[in-house]
Amino acid sequence: MDSTTARGGQAFRTDVQGLRAIAVGLVLLYHAGVPGISGGYIGVDVFFVISGFLISTHLLQTLEREGRIHFADFYARRIRRILPASLTVAAFTAVAAVLFYPPVALERVLRDALATILYVPNIWFAVQETDYLADHSPSPYQHYWSLGVEEQFYLLWPLVLLLLFLLVRRRRSWLILCIIALTGASLVAGAVLTLGDQPTAFFSLPTRAWELLVGALVAVLLRRPPRAPAAAVAIGGWAGVAMVLAGAVAFDSGTAFPGVVALVPTVGTALVIFFGATPSTAGPTTLLSIRPMQFVGLISYSLYLVHWPLLVITHAHVGEERPLPLFARVMLGIVLALPLAWLLFRFVETPLRSPRMLTSRRPRATMFAALGLSILLTVSTAWTVQWASVRDLGTSTPVALAPDFPAEPPVATEFVPQNLRPALDEVADDLPRLYADGCRLDVKSEQVLDCVYGDATGAKRIAVFGDSHSAQWFPAIDELAGRISAIRAYTKSSCPAAEVTVLVKGVPYSACDRWREKVLAHLVADPPDVVVISNFSHYPLSGQPHGERRQEIWKRGLSATVERLRAAGIRVLIIADTPQSPAQPPTCLSADVADVTACDIGRDSALDEEIAAAERAVAQETDSAYADLTRYICDAKVCPAIIFDLQVYRDVNHLTSTFVRYLAPALRPQLAEMLDVPPASLGESAR
Repeated sequence: MDSTTARGGQAFRTDVQGLRAIAVGLVLLYHAGVPGISGGYIGVDVFFVISGFLISTHLLQTLEREGRIHFADFYARRIRRILPASLTVAAFTAVAAVLFYPPVALERVLRDALATILYVPNIWFAVQETDYLADHSPSPYQHYWSLGVEEQFYLLWPLVLLLLFLLVRRRRSWLILCIIALTGASLVAGAVLTLGDQPTAFFSLPTRAWELLVGALVAVLLRRPPRAPAAAVAIGGWAGVAMVLAGAVAFDSGTAFPGVVALVPTVGTALVIFFGATPSTAGPTTLLSIRPMQFVGLISYSLYLVHWPLLVITHAHVGEERPLPLFARVMLGIVLALPLAWLLFRFVETPLRSPRMLTSRRPRATMFAALGLSILLTVSTAWTVQWASVRDLGTSTPVALAPDFPAEPPVATEFVPQNLRPALDEVADDLPRLYADGCRLDVKSEQVLDCVYGDATGAKRIAVFGDSHSAQWFPAIDELAGRISAIRAYTKSSCPAAEVTVLVKGVPYSACDRWREKVLAHLVADPPDVVVISNFSHYPLSGQPHGERRQEIWKRGLSATVERLRAAGIRVLIIADTPQSPAQPPTCLSADVADVTACDIGRDSALDEEIAAAERAVAQETDSAYADLTRYICDAKVCPAIIFDLQVYRDVNHLTSTFVRYLAPALRPQLAEMLDVPPASLGESAR
């Protein structure tokens, strides 16, 4: 089949339409969790190259013909092409979220909707440090990030291309060099940030623009169609298809993405487009041009928009703690999404692309219409956010207050009591004060902060050292020893005190290794009396793929840290890690406040017994203390989400500060022994 047909006065590439089908198909299969498509998220990268190619082709035609760009007309066309379907799905998603989302998560979702309506979803998700590839509670608007990147590119690229075109005085070779330079700068920025700030690298325009610019580069090159042997054309096209499919199969959530590996699907897509411009019956164009591929490619934009909310909202409604089976995900994200996408394409996307009431007027009519609709949706969404933030959550029935000493086994409450502490709408802010004070470092920081709490002139000195799971115990340490001790906090996100190299988004966390070494040197040079260590126990570890057991790597790393501290005369208290939930407990609790037993976590899946055994062995071998408070958090079978009047978890793997303070008395004997003081001198009994 010929790869081009006449459409609207421009050459229509059926192979490019087929590429759209591959792109959206990979995304749908990936989101549905179909085995073998662990890297299907690269479908978005295929879309980026296609968009850069098509937009740049259109702009270059205008520049070569007229020497200028009709900006108002260009933006009006983009608005009519993108916004009707986008805002329609955004609005219906907000309504569905209000109807079906667990109440405690609704405000967050509506804030995501607001960012989407304001055309900055990618920036919003980057600021929120969203992990697109491994988020426990993804937003139904999360897929809009790619539209944000494209919209921002469309806003800036026409002006940049015009300036380049005028600067090089229409010399094609110079224009190619300029685009290559921009592409390289963006690629390098993305590769560097992937190693240190993956959310920014993943979501932001400056680090993803190179993929659209690769499409623009192909557009410039094809202004003079290549002359190549039919065999070379076929091999080049199929090589491109193979690269795209290889990325979809070989990549997964642990791949350092985008980084340099994004070159695989990006270059692959560029090869298909470039060689597809030359007719060849042996190339992939024939396959890409078959009717089913053309149909899916035609509705690909609508299909991309509708499939994700179907999956996410359904999962949130039935409970994130209950994973949807593969059959249900396929039925929702593919089978049901296809007819809904066709309806959106037929009755929204197509008629509003060129409505007579707008096309018969000047372009500013389209812009004013889009502005008015955006303002209307922004105001209504902002009002809904406010409504969601002030709703009452929970039942009207109170329960008995937690006792002064933790109960063993824990006494679970099977509903959300009226006197729940912290309340469901306050749990996200129930953090150790280290966070507000800036004394818990993020993944990018490497400085050693000397944050001092308690009695700065106290006779005893304590250091809390490690990741956020060490930081979560700070309220208990402060509660017990703040009156008689100076307490210093050395904590960094996702950075355990154990001398192991963890992987963050598939990348060795070298900033953690450097920071840990600085902190250890600081502690050894000015030894405190006690160092308190606790670590998240579910990190992927560098070196594990080489065959060494994870438990062995962890034990060796923790032992190295503790031995260095012990050699400096420092006593060490290791606190066992706390349970991990498969879903956000606060979200689960709000879904059915009358019966929250579904939110309890199975003990066997919540705890890493191998890592706990390794830490216990390290404590014994180094003459250190080991505190395991699991018996106050879990019974023989489950770890309840509510104990007495206390909400246990603030997210999937952190305890609330309120609950940590409840556990503090259970730490008193061991901390007193470490400090060599009477237990009665610690905590409330000393006041």
